[in-house]
Amino acid sequence: MHAQQWPKEKAAQWYAGQPWLVGCNFIPSTAINQLEMWQAETFDTVTIDRELGYAQGIGMNMARVFLHDLAYEQDPQGFKHRVDVFLAIAARHGIRPLLVFFDDCWNEAPKAGKQPDPIPGIHNSGWLQSPGKVITLDSKERKDWQRLERYVKDVLTTFKDDKRILLWDLYNEPGNSGRGTRTLPLLKAIFTWVREVNPSQPMTAGLYNGNKTMNNFQTANSDVITFHNYKDTTALVQQIERLQAYGRPLICTEWMARTTGTGAKTKHSRVETHLPIFKRYHVGCINWGLVSGKTQTIYHWGSKQSTAPPVEWFHDLFYPDGRPYRQVEADAFRKLTER
Repeated sequence: MHAQQWPKEKAAQWYAGQPWLVGCNFIPSTAINQLEMWQAETFDTVTIDRELGYAQGIGMNMARVFLHDLAYEQDPQGFKHRVDVFLAIAARHGIRPLLVFFDDCWNEAPKAGKQPDPIPGIHNSGWLQSPGKVITLDSKERKDWQRLERYVKDVLTTFKDDKRILLWDLYNEPGNSGRGTRTLPLLKAIFTWVREVNPSQPMTAGLYNGNKTMNNFQTANSDVITFHNYKDTTALVQQIERLQAYGRPLICTEWMARTTGTGAKTKHSRVETHLPIFKRYHVGCINWGLVSGKTQTIYHWGSKQSTAPPVEWFHDLFYPDGRPYRQVEADAFRKLTER
C-alpha cells in the first residue's frame, strides 16, 4: 500500500515549523517558458541568482517554479543536475521552492529545442502546457504516461528528502483550457505516483475554479490546501474562511492582478490591499511574477499584439535592473515580512 494524505495533525505540525510563507511564481526574465528555463543551452544561472536576490531583498522566502517533462526527457541526469543547481542558488537567498510538475495552461503542443521569441504585447505568448493536450487526454493507450511516471518518480526519488524544497505542487490548474474533468485521470495518476515514492515534503494541487469534482479530489488528497485568487479583498477573505473548514494549512499559490479585463478600470488583486489579509490570516501567498521579462505578464490576460507597454502592469514586481515597479509595493513586502 502506498502512502495516504497526511493527517491534519501532521500537516499542522509541518506548517507550525514554517515562517509566514511569502513568495512569487518565478521564472528568470530571460526565459519565455519552462523549457527555456531548464534546457541546458538556456539555463541562466546568472540571471536566476540576481533575480532571486530581488525576491530575498523584499522578504520573500519561497518561490513557485514550474518544471517540464520534455526538459527531463531530453537529458534526465542533466535536468536533475540543473534542478540541484537551482536549489543551491535559491538556498543561498533563503528561498525554498514549490516545484510544479504538470500544467494545463497556455500552449497545448510543447516542443523541445529552441523556443520562439515573444510575440510583442501578448501575455505568456510562449508558456507551455505539460505534458500537453494530446498526452493529457490520452485515456486509452496512455503510452506516454509510462514516460511521465518515470519522470515524476525519478525527480521525486532524487529530491524526496531535500530540505531545500518546501512543497511539491503536482498539477497547475488541472482541467483548464476547457478540459474540465477530462484531466482527472492524469491528476489521479500523478497523486498515485507521488504517494508511491512518499517524499518527506508535503504535496498539493491548487484549487482555481468551481469544478466540484476536481476540487473535491484535490482537497481530499492534498496535504496542504493551495488555491488561486485574483479577486478583490471581499472574495479573498470569503475564500480563506471557507477553506479554513478543511483544517489544513493554506497557501495561495497565485494572486496579484492589478487590473482585470482589457483595461485598467477595475482594481482587483493588489499588494497593498491583499498582502495584509494574507498575514492577518497567516495564509502563505505567492504572487504571479517577479521580474518583467520574456513571459510579458505585465500585459493582461487576453492582451492583443502591440509594441506599446501597458498603462499599468498586470503582474510582476521588478524591472530587470532591480528597480521596483512600484516602491510602495516593495516597501509593503519589507514591512510585513519584517525584512
